Amino acid sequence: MTGWPPTPTAPLVTVGSPETDLVSFVWLLGFVLSGFLILARLSQGVVDDESDEDDDGAEADHGLEGDHGARGDHGARGDDEPDPDESSPGAHPLAPDGAVGGRTFEDGQPAARRVDPNPDRDDGPVALPRAAEPPTLTPGLLLLNVALTQGLFGAILAGGAWYFGVPLDVLGVSGAPLSTGLPAVAVGLGFGVVLWVGNELASGLAAESGADYDEGLRELLAPDGPRAWALLLGATLPVIAVVEEFIFRAAVVGATTAAFDTSPWALAVLSSVAFALGHGAQGRVGVAVTGALGFALAAGFVLTNSLLVVVVAHYLVNALEFLVHEGLGLPDPVWG
Repeated sequence: MTGWPPTPTAPLVTVGSPETDLVSFVWLLGFVLSGFLILARLSQGVVDDESDEDDDGAEADHGLEGDHGARGDHGARGDDEPDPDESSPGAHPLAPDGAVGGRTFEDGQPAARRVDPNPDRDDGPVALPRAAEPPTLTPGLLLLNVALTQGLFGAILAGGAWYFGVPLDVLGVSGAPLSTGLPAVAVGLGFGVVLWVGNELASGLAAESGADYDEGLRELLAPDGPRAWALLLGATLPVIAVVEEFIFRAAVVGATTAAFDTSPWALAVLSSVAFALGHGAQGRVGVAVTGALGFALAAGFVLTNSLLVVVVAHYLVNALEFLVHEGLGLPDPVWG
């Protein structure tokens, strides 16, 4: 009888879906968060340098004006000594010998060959021309740079979430209306207004205590035209809100809680500390206020389990900061 004995068949092999590896995702989160904080530290140095240059420029201008007023037109020169500028009004002090417009004195001797008869004379401080300042980024380019840089961090972490199979509900994205529906947007808008008012109150208390809030970063990013405003409100601030909430709330609080079965409130404190350190360019008061804001956002994420709620709230706080203080020019706080 053909076909007997039956030939053994190979066992059926099925390819299963990759298992969720939350621990590896948390390790990737640690690297991304470290890079984020390092970049924030470098940005703080740029903001500090800009502030120092502005202060030095103001002091230098004040010093030159005072020096000119003290010395007058003839300053340390004697009344009988001719003024070189009067003999050649259009001369350039660095013109070479024989050049058109070269400076000459009344005796006809070129300035480059004239010997000072009194070399020990003290003419006081001499104002030297300033060196040319290096070109700086315009607000539009700076806003684009911020959006691209933060977008890169977000893309790396999002790719890691996909690769390690992180469930979306762990990151605060589910089919519940409060997670991704219009109710989440409404809650985020109300939450954002409350947080912005709290931020204004904190700024007011800091000003009353003499610890001013450093707004150098906000002024540095302030738009200088309609296109820059469109870039800020339509690209930079949305990217900042999505990336920072994805890192500090969805990943640090949501994914880490699921990976190690720990308390989300303990991670909310940890994320708020990291969030504050990432905003060191706003000064000590700014770090404290941002840390409190970060904890409020983390609490909102824990209570709603919605990434959309905290993204909308975060965006609204930043947008109101720029619109109210940089767009409308109102003081900080608005009742100040």
